[in-house]
Amino acid sequence: MKQLRLTALKIDPMYSAQLLDHFQNPRNAGELSDADAVAEIQNPVCGDVIRLSLKMHADGIEEIRFKAKGCVPAIACASALTELARGKPAPEARRLKRDDLIAAVGGLPPASTHAAQLALDALSTALSQINPCKTPQGN
Repeated sequence: MKQLRLTALKIDPMYSAQLLDHFQNPRNAGELSDADAVAEIQNPVCGDVIRLSLKMHADGIEEIRFKAKGCVPAIACASALTELARGKPAPEARRLKRDDLIAAVGGLPPASTHAAQLALDALSTALSQINPCKTPQGN
């Protein structure tokens, strides 16, 4: 009988330490009961769901929370997004890009970049519910 020789393969980790930290220790998880805007976005292809709730203040996004159901990158990206968006005026938060979020989680495998876009789409949808006339200084 022919014997197979097994060799150990060195496999690069799929996810960065930053991404795993956001997944294992999510920031700003939950929901705001007195939110100024709530948006829930689902990726119809993979089924990931992100729900963002935010509270605005004269200086920008005062509080932001998320709930997510999905893959590791979706949960990590939602967590990282809350850190990136908190405190920013709405126009500045709207300028956040997919690359900003991917960098915040230490990179994503190419097949998982949709998770960053899903989080940004949820933020965009929530911010679209904010009436600029109701926030001081149009923020």
